Amino acid sequence: MLKTINCGELRPEHDGQKVSLAGWVNRWRDQGGVIFIDLRDRTGICQVVAEMENAPEAHALASQARSEYVLQACGRVRIRPEGTANAELVTGDVEVLASSIKLLNPSKTPPFYINREDSIDENVRMKHRYLDLRRPAMQANLMLRHRAVKFIRDWLDERGFVEIETPILFKTTPEGARDFLVPSRMQPGRFYALPQSPQQLKQMLMVAGYERYFQIARCFRDEDLRGQRQPEFTQLDLEMSFVEREDVMALNEKLMTELAQAVAPQRRLLQTPFPRINYQVAMERYGSDKPDLRYDLCAVDVSDIAGGCAFQVFVDNVAAGKPVKVMRVPGMAAGMSGTRLRAVARGLEDLARTVGGKGLAYMALDSDPQGEVKGPIGKFFTIEQRVALFDCVGAQPGDLLLFMSDRREIVRYITDVLRRHLAAELNLADPDVLAFCWVVDFPQFLWDEEGQRWDPSQHLFTMPMPEDVHLLDSDPGSARGSQYDMICNGYEVAGGSIRIHDRGLQEKIFPLIGQDMEEAREQFGHVLEAFEYGVPPHGGIAWGIDRVMALLAGEPNIREVIAFPKSQTGMDVMSQTPSAVAGDQLAELHIRLDLPEDDGAD
Repeated sequence: MLKTINCGELRPEHDGQKVSLAGWVNRWRDQGGVIFIDLRDRTGICQVVAEMENAPEAHALASQARSEYVLQACGRVRIRPEGTANAELVTGDVEVLASSIKLLNPSKTPPFYINREDSIDENVRMKHRYLDLRRPAMQANLMLRHRAVKFIRDWLDERGFVEIETPILFKTTPEGARDFLVPSRMQPGRFYALPQSPQQLKQMLMVAGYERYFQIARCFRDEDLRGQRQPEFTQLDLEMSFVEREDVMALNEKLMTELAQAVAPQRRLLQTPFPRINYQVAMERYGSDKPDLRYDLCAVDVSDIAGGCAFQVFVDNVAAGKPVKVMRVPGMAAGMSGTRLRAVARGLEDLARTVGGKGLAYMALDSDPQGEVKGPIGKFFTIEQRVALFDCVGAQPGDLLLFMSDRREIVRYITDVLRRHLAAELNLADPDVLAFCWVVDFPQFLWDEEGQRWDPSQHLFTMPMPEDVHLLDSDPGSARGSQYDMICNGYEVAGGSIRIHDRGLQEKIFPLIGQDMEEAREQFGHVLEAFEYGVPPHGGIAWGIDRVMALLAGEPNIREVIAFPKSQTGMDVMSQTPSAVAGDQLAELHIRLDLPEDDGAD
């Protein structure tokens, strides 16, 4: 071995020992007859000292070293002289007095600094990802990911789960996103699909009697990209037999809690057990089924009060079944002049218009709820109505009240966009807090007006709540699914359900979602046939490993916890993938390209 110990492992107890280190030059300082090199590997940094008097050859070679050169340094560990210890390094009490230094490989000047956290253009980072991954922050993220996945594997193994790999090449079936297709050379004209998830296969494993399965699974979806989405991603896939909804949720909550405490103890869990929120309640209060609970901004329905005020828009909307809701922003109007308040309100109104809102009224309370209020909407409410309003929303002096009234779905959009904007503007979301919750009782189906059909709110294998199964025949829109989503800080980090395990019930779903039964049997015949051979009740969940890792690492973007991610356009900038392929490869696959004409547009 070129090293006998890692750079970050040296401590005072190694004083006097001969060691061999190897790593990259993090910093280099020439003090004349003495050269100091901070040598770095993935465990940390230690100081190597090359003295001309004691080791002239080592000193001569050290004088040639520059940032990111790869060196081997052999020498004796010693305690640093008094007053020279570096409290910022765990190795800062010791140094290695070099007896020999060997250049293992030089380095060109990197396109950005490795040894400090500067703002770097993301395209430059992605093009030189192998250098970006050398940075301590990125190495810390990937090491956290390693520890987390190991923790998950060990935790599940201790509880009787079996890790089973499922195929990457499978059958294309409608699962809500575009498949990546892989042509078959041996079966011309036929295609494999890369799995969007192992959903059908893990259910087959329940049919096979494995009872407790998991997999750290690679999944693929050909979707437009954004900060929290990649064409290939990793999920913890988990399925259990002979369970009910509460069993799956309890196990996953315990795993997530213990994982966070083990690998990210610096992040505080806001609340355990995780709160449970009904889907309809989440949508009405927060405007989203992925609410961020680190702050308490929410929409309160005041239709009964507003419907009796003198503001005709509110009166007409309430009569038409459109709600009037108020979001209280604590302390935002305190000490704010009327001019400034109007400017703030206009900005928030413009934001509401971006999601279809027609306007946004406001009111601010100075002191006494029976006294004057700021904002043009106040004059339409009597003193008694204002007192009732303030009591309903819990208003305090200095609060800003934002009024929203429109179709229910528009009010939800406005609520969501205002919450996110105000939380960022007012720094309401503590970055060190993890606010988990469960959202449950989703509708089984959502109506697709354009397609004139019901779409599964999760997927077509989700079991309706037992007491709602009869509604599939009479009122599918009122049926609730046995779905459960784990939410953290405004993101869905895991989602699952109890699955349908009865062929008759599964076949009832296809016509409801507009699928021809002959086509359904062609696509899912293997599932339907398996359901005739004694299928246990079962359910499961899938975690978005990339999203969970980003939250535990405190990163805003999942690309920061993936070794080699794709760009927003789906490109691997480093390798320039996807790339063209040779004509003979296409010929082997019986593929002819029919590309759109280049119109010269960028």
